[in-house]
Amino acid sequence: MRIMIIDDEDSMRHMLSVILKREGYESVAFADSKKALEFLFGDGEDFDFILCDIRMPGMDGLEFLKTLKEKKSDHTVIMMSAYGAIDTAIECMKLGAYDYISKPFKADEIILTVKKAEERERLKRENSRLKNAVLQEYDFKNIFTEDKKMLEILGLVKKISDYDTSVLITGESGTGKELVARAIHFSGRRATRPFVVVNCGAIPGPLLESELFGHVKGAFTDAHRTKTGLFQEADTGTIFLDEVGELPMELQVKLLRVLQESEVRKVGDVKPVKINTRVVAATLRDLREEIKKGNFREDLFYRLNVIEVKLPPLRERPADITGLAEHFIEKYSKKFGKPAKRLSDGAREILLHYQWPGNIRELENVIERAMILEETGVIKKESLPISGKVMPEPHSKKALPEWEFSIKKATEAIEKELISKALEKTNNNRTKAAELLEISHRALLYKIKEYGL
Repeated sequence: MRIMIIDDEDSMRHMLSVILKREGYESVAFADSKKALEFLFGDGEDFDFILCDIRMPGMDGLEFLKTLKEKKSDHTVIMMSAYGAIDTAIECMKLGAYDYISKPFKADEIILTVKKAEERERLKRENSRLKNAVLQEYDFKNIFTEDKKMLEILGLVKKISDYDTSVLITGESGTGKELVARAIHFSGRRATRPFVVVNCGAIPGPLLESELFGHVKGAFTDAHRTKTGLFQEADTGTIFLDEVGELPMELQVKLLRVLQESEVRKVGDVKPVKINTRVVAATLRDLREEIKKGNFREDLFYRLNVIEVKLPPLRERPADITGLAEHFIEKYSKKFGKPAKRLSDGAREILLHYQWPGNIRELENVIERAMILEETGVIKKESLPISGKVMPEPHSKKALPEWEFSIKKATEAIEKELISKALEKTNNNRTKAAELLEISHRALLYKIKEYGL
């Protein structure tokens, strides 16, 4: 590590250089802070830390700090002075100094301060690395889909990620509601702020209010200390209310107030606290039906449902099934340190014809199991635990009803099925699909429009 020393006393510069060298640090010393600045910014030299005296002729240490601040420098600066005063130390901190040490100091004292600064820098770098990793992991580009409807949904989600509007994500269990919620947060301007997840169905009703809004000491029997709620923890960021349809009616009233007033009141407190928290909610329930049954407040529904993102089940996304399976093969190949496996034709057929009641989550579990148990380089249909549960017809196609005798309707159904199969086989290349179907390209376009394909 390289350290810059700035001090007008020769003896101090020499002593610091010797102490730092003994600990394995490389140092460059300056008697003049202006020359140090020229060296720092003019020659492009970089330093991990700067040790700077406060009282010096010409530009003193405080002016040096001000200049660094103006230049938006992120260097870690430790200030030194023989004229120790609390006001001076506070002034240094306001100007961006990391620490302040009074002269005279012992060698161990300066080394301890540098080691602390070194640990701080390590944590900053690690924090930055983890933030970047999270941003990349939950980027929209990492949500795999080739399905037209899903691509339209992701287009909508991208548009709303930068706004503070409430979002309600609906869909069956396992369709990726939390993944989309994270993409909304980590692709927007709140990306570096907190993202707090709450499963409203997993926390008992009596505890949920305290978890969401916090409580003050003595509010109830076990409230031995004041606790901050999850809404406050998510301040400036996003709170994800998973399974919001499970909220008890009395908490629905309080959540409505939070959304209307942008403030929370801790259990047992009399004063509300203002917050700036974006709400993204998700549910597998049909909240419109729950409103009719009297289980969910209509006014809360409309507050949450400013933008609705409805995720289709996997059985309605046949174009994504094999692609997702291959994505999970690659994922678990890296995780388990095993060579990637390929899907046999039989395994592909099984995957495509299965109904997937557990959606993407079930598909991932099936592939993870196959990656563990299959010892060859090929995942065969026998490797899949769903092989005995496949329907005789592909899940994406409808068999003709037994009572249907209309030739016209039967012909339309067959045409629609054949066109769907041809488009799927050619990856939606309409020219090639027309050739397979032995019809003109123009006729195909007309039928695609007619059948809404």
